[in-house]
Amino acid sequence: MCTRALWGDANGAVLVGRNMDWVDELGTALWILPRGQERTDALGGKLTWTSTYGSVIASQHDMIGADGVNEAGLAGHLLWLAESDYGTYDPEKPALGMSVWLQYMLDNFATVAECVAWMEETQIQVVSMVDPIYGKSVTLHLVLDYATGDSAVVEYIGGQRTIHHGRDFTVVTNSPTYDEQLANVKRYVGFGGDLPIPGSTEANDRFVRTAFYLDRLPQPHSESEAVAAILSIMRNAAQPFGAPDPVRPNISTTVWRTATDLTNKRYVFESCYRPNVVWVDLNKVDFTAGAPSRKLDVTGVDWYVGDVTEQFEERPTLQFL
Repeated sequence: MCTRALWGDANGAVLVGRNMDWVDELGTALWILPRGQERTDALGGKLTWTSTYGSVIASQHDMIGADGVNEAGLAGHLLWLAESDYGTYDPEKPALGMSVWLQYMLDNFATVAECVAWMEETQIQVVSMVDPIYGKSVTLHLVLDYATGDSAVVEYIGGQRTIHHGRDFTVVTNSPTYDEQLANVKRYVGFGGDLPIPGSTEANDRFVRTAFYLDRLPQPHSESEAVAAILSIMRNAAQPFGAPDPVRPNISTTVWRTATDLTNKRYVFESCYRPNVVWVDLNKVDFTAGAPSRKLDVTGVDWYVGDVTEQFEERPTLQFL
């Protein structure tokens, strides 16, 4: 459930799009989190930090950040991966709870390369959790992107971490594992094979279709045209409204999508339950240490449209699960 596409050269800009597919709206809210906030590992506080960078994130039920971008141009996305296996948790070694896995990266690093270097140096563990809303174990992989077009896909399979790092890793969906997705796409027209481009909403078909159309995007003439283009890719990979297939729970309705301009620092959000698009201009946000956290409920009764940077309301900072 979910699709991510990274456009590395949109007439000099770098944009990334992401679909969130799930069985309901997820109580999604947008948060502005300034620098200087104290956070812990969500595992008892053995690892603590003070955020170096401010960020804008999309939260789920105000418990976990699923998507976001920081003021340096580093963005991240958590996507479902059923095969994830994080190994046995060793409390003597550094670890992050699932709820703060993405936020740690946004808080502490300016680039994908810095994130990858830190993960390799620390051999950081990731500890899954049981979602208290749905009662299911959470199995995710982490995708990172940066304003240069750099990218990383981080998976834990059989207790071992694998990182695919580089500009070539532009598309991510869900099962199977990323190495299998990379092998599968080579069977299709445009990637060395002879199979026609598939049309279903299965994760491997979305991967192929997203990669095919992403490679054929025309160069935009403006930022708004670039955002519209990446959103067109994400809509093509979306799952329409309707009950999830009980036999294939990895296919669910697309409930929201984002388009992030990593170059011009604009975070665009579209709820599939509301016929409008909103955005946050990070250049207008007060990220200074001591500034208040601010929240915008994008799944409530109010409809927003356009630039909502000034419509966030002050709130106590987000408490991660």
